[in-house]
Amino acid sequence: MDERKTVVAPDIGHPSGSDFAELSALMKAAGLFRRRPVHYALRIGISVAAFGGAWVLLALGGKSWWQVCTAVLLAVAYTQLSFLGHDAGHKQIFRGRRANDVIGTGLAGLVGISYGWWVGKHTRHHAHPNVDGADPDIDIPALAFSTGQSRTKAGFLRWMAKYQAFLFFPLLLLEGLDLHWSSIKAVWRGDLQRRRLEAGLLAGHLVVYLAAVFVLLPPGIAFVFIAVHHAAWGVYMGCSFAPNHKAMPHLEPGHRLDFLRRQVLTSHNVKGGRWMTFTMGGLNYQIEHHLFPSIPMARLRRAQPLVRDFCTKRAISYSQGSLFHTYAQVLRHLHEVGAPLRAGAKETSG
Repeated sequence: MDERKTVVAPDIGHPSGSDFAELSALMKAAGLFRRRPVHYALRIGISVAAFGGAWVLLALGGKSWWQVCTAVLLAVAYTQLSFLGHDAGHKQIFRGRRANDVIGTGLAGLVGISYGWWVGKHTRHHAHPNVDGADPDIDIPALAFSTGQSRTKAGFLRWMAKYQAFLFFPLLLLEGLDLHWSSIKAVWRGDLQRRRLEAGLLAGHLVVYLAAVFVLLPPGIAFVFIAVHHAAWGVYMGCSFAPNHKAMPHLEPGHRLDFLRRQVLTSHNVKGGRWMTFTMGGLNYQIEHHLFPSIPMARLRRAQPLVRDFCTKRAISYSQGSLFHTYAQVLRHLHEVGAPLRAGAKETSG
C-alpha cells in the first residue's frame, strides 16, 4: 500500500531505551555508522560546481528573460547545498564536531543562512518531533497542524488556518525569504556562538548577491530573477521537509513514549528509490534519520529494511508512501484541522 498509516501504538510504558539499544547494535554491526568522506567530497564538489555554474550562466547569458531559467537552476543548487549543510549539522560528514561545523558554516554562508541558528532549531525538532510547544517546526503562525493549534488562531491567521490546505503550497513560495529573515533575526538577537562570523557571512552574501544580480541584469529582470530564485528555492526546500512529519500524530508535552517509538510514530518515509534519495537529499528516509541522525544519508537506504522489519516485529506502526500519496495526506490533514474553523464560520453566518 502507498497510503500512509498513522496509527499510534498504545503507551504501555515500554522499558526506556531497551528496544533502541538492540536496534542500535544492529546498525553498528551492519557498519552503517561509518562515515563516507569520498562520497561527500563528490557531492559537495558537484553542488558547488552547480552553484558556480549558475552564476557563470548569469554572467554570460546576457540581459535576457531566459535568465529566469538560471534562477531556477540556482534554486536547485541552493537546496542541494542546504541538504549538505543539514548533514554537516548532524556530524554525518566527519566524526568530529569542528570539521563538520567548518563545512556547514561555509555551505550556509553560500546560501545566506545562519548555520548556528538552523542547527539549534533543528536540534530542538529532533529532540521533540511533533510535540506541541516544543517542536519549532510545528510552531508556524500561518499554519495549524492540530485542532489545538487551530483554536489559538485569531484574526487573519484564523482565516488562513481555515483554508490552509489551499494556501500550503503558495506559502512555500516565501520559505526561502523566511530562512534569510530568521537568520538575520538570530544574528541581531545575538544568541549565536559565532555571531560576528555569521553576521559577516550573511552581510557578505546579501551584498555580493544583490550586486551581482543588479549589475548583470536590468532592474526589471533582476527583480523577477530574485523572486523566481527564492520562490523556487522555498518550494523545493518545503516540499523536501514538509512530507516528513506534517500529517503524523502530534504528542502532548509529558507523553511517556520511549525514544524509538517517539521518533518512528511521528515520522514518515517517501518511497522512490535512488532518484528520490538524490532529489530529497536523503530526507525520504526520515524514520531512519530521526532514529540515527549521525548515519550518513547515503547509508540510510541499507538501514531502512532493518528498521522496518524491527518495527514490524514489535507492532510499531511504520509509515511510508509514494510522493503523491504523501502530499495528498499532508493536504488532507491540513484541511481536516481547519474543518472546525470553517464549520464555526458557517454557524456564525447562519
